[in-house]
Amino acid sequence: MDENIQREVSDAGVAILTFDRPGSTANIFDEGTLDELNEHLDFLETEKRLKGLIIRSAKSRIFVAGADLKIFTQEVSAERIAVAIERGQKTFDRIARLPYPTIAAIHGVALGGGFEIALACDYRIASSDSETKVGLPETNLGILPAWGGSTRLPKLIGLPNAVEAILSGRQYSAQQAIDRGMVDSVVHREQLTTAAGRRIQQSAGQKRSQRTHISNRPPLSQMIKKRAEKKAAARTHGHYPAPLKALEVAYASLSVSHQQSLENEKNGFIELALSETAQNLIGLFFLQERAKKLQIPQELGPAPAAPVQAVNRALVVGAGLMGAGIAQWLSSRGIHVILKDIGPAPLGTAMQTIAKLYREAVKRYLLSQVAARNAFDRILPIFEEVPLLQIELVIEAAVEKLDLKKQIFADLESRVTSKLVLASNTSALSIDAIAESLEHPERVVGIHFFNPVHRMQLVEIVRGTRTDAATLSAAIGFVRQIGKLPVLVKDSPGFLVNRILLPYMVEAVRLFAIGYRIESIDRAMLDFGMPMGPLRLTDEVGLDVAEHVAKELESRVKHLAPLNDTLGKMISKGWLGRKSGKGFYDYDSRGEGKTNSQLGHMHPAEPKTVPEGDLRDRLVLVMVNEAARTIEEKVVEAPEEVDFGMIMGTGWAPFRGGPLRFADHLGIATVVSRLNNLRDRVAPYFAPCQLLTEMVNRGGTFYPQRKPLPSTQTEPDP
Repeated sequence: MDENIQREVSDAGVAILTFDRPGSTANIFDEGTLDELNEHLDFLETEKRLKGLIIRSAKSRIFVAGADLKIFTQEVSAERIAVAIERGQKTFDRIARLPYPTIAAIHGVALGGGFEIALACDYRIASSDSETKVGLPETNLGILPAWGGSTRLPKLIGLPNAVEAILSGRQYSAQQAIDRGMVDSVVHREQLTTAAGRRIQQSAGQKRSQRTHISNRPPLSQMIKKRAEKKAAARTHGHYPAPLKALEVAYASLSVSHQQSLENEKNGFIELALSETAQNLIGLFFLQERAKKLQIPQELGPAPAAPVQAVNRALVVGAGLMGAGIAQWLSSRGIHVILKDIGPAPLGTAMQTIAKLYREAVKRYLLSQVAARNAFDRILPIFEEVPLLQIELVIEAAVEKLDLKKQIFADLESRVTSKLVLASNTSALSIDAIAESLEHPERVVGIHFFNPVHRMQLVEIVRGTRTDAATLSAAIGFVRQIGKLPVLVKDSPGFLVNRILLPYMVEAVRLFAIGYRIESIDRAMLDFGMPMGPLRLTDEVGLDVAEHVAKELESRVKHLAPLNDTLGKMISKGWLGRKSGKGFYDYDSRGEGKTNSQLGHMHPAEPKTVPEGDLRDRLVLVMVNEAARTIEEKVVEAPEEVDFGMIMGTGWAPFRGGPLRFADHLGIATVVSRLNNLRDRVAPYFAPCQLLTEMVNRGGTFYPQRKPLPSTQTEPDP
């Protein structure tokens, strides 16, 4: 049987445990790994000649990525979860009780259980490589650190820093971690084991003594807790119970015994893990992992036998907001980029934008100054024609005009090799229409990034009817190479995300035009769990862009309601949203949160009031209905892809699991009943799609039914 952990003992009596999961790029804590670790601990506890222990990883980018989350999703029950939590706690306690100094030599990602095993050690030394990140991200999954993390971290670094780390779920670079006391020193990767051995030698066999932080004593600790409660409540809008529960456990750890604190961790974890919120958030994690392994469907033809080659040189055509963002991201991932536009002015603006993005990355410790400068230097802005023979992939990001894009692709086809992938970043135009006059339409594909490119992980890979398997494989491989998450969609109006999102934005504009307040519309969706309201989102996207995509959809999707003239009137005044300083909101330096006071003439004199539930139904169910249509029309192959796309591409309330998971939770019959009610009272375009109606008749759901969760933990229907 292959081993996950290798053990050796040096001549100096230092034991070294090396995590190296066979056949995997990552180390995780599953049952087998914990079994092995406990077998090694049997030796480590009884071998008399040992002077210290070093725990390290052989992986190039991973220390230990954490626990195997399948433990908490398969046949989930309080009893099974309790066994898993107690196993991890007892194992890490055995490490903490070893009678000699213990050191975690961290290179790569050490998250969740991976950082908790490091916390069980006396010392932590991290490599200075950019791959090294530490943190406790459990609250982002709707749970809390329960293998000692919520207990040990407040004592190690003080309550304020521990609360910030646990409640945010943030990943810290090595430098950020040492600044906060999460690690003790940072060295080059090659020096990790040597530095750890030196620390053991300097310790002279003594365990590390723990100091008491002033911030951990009352009344200061009570003030910190109250401030953190207020901040967490404001950030989560009451939808995410994990941060507050984690705060409760971490704060209590300062005044109870170690064993009682571990018991609090376990009980809090069980309570959270059984909730609908945690199950949806953990489900999202698995959808992200699924996207990283995306393959083209078999019905589209066999994938190429040869592995997809990494892209080293790319051409980005169009230096607008999206083109600049794409060029910056590619260059940050080691790709040399030619950024092309029609003249020096747009290129100059683009390079200023890119420089600003790199300055922000350095400021946030995402890149060193040297790495940022080198990445910036990988971009060559040009407006003249240059040879393109060394280019390995093209991404067109010009303005959304079909004739212009067709002209660009015709020119590109004549100047690059016949096998080269030609990709468009179009957000709504047909890939088939763009490729229709080309000699090789099979190599044209959509690679649709979302704005802002450096923050949005999702990329839609759009397959035209003539896009071949080799092109799709190359596109998927490229998206993976640059660290994004792909979703494969059929060439259809709006593709996936905009197809669902634009009717929602149009409905919000319609509600505004008939008299509902901007604040009421946006607050309804903030309360639902969206990251921002639909009118604020329209400002962020740009009113001109939103109008263009909405009109494109309207021309191709006949059941959608016509767009009213509100956006057109605003655009005629130069109000384009945030980029122009004014839209539905005013974006001058003093009025960031204020609505645009000059919109009065577009609004009825007597603003309407409406029950919050009715307003929310109009906005939410129009998305649910359209999401179901994307399954009906086979825009994507599975409900998981719809929900994944909407969460990652729009920020759809993650704790609700996506529009189709939400539909199942609400009940398909309830969804159809409410849509029929809106159809009868408001407008015909709310009529439920055929798939939803059929599902009611046969009692169908989008997902297999989950095992019922305890009623006290189930999210109430909105």
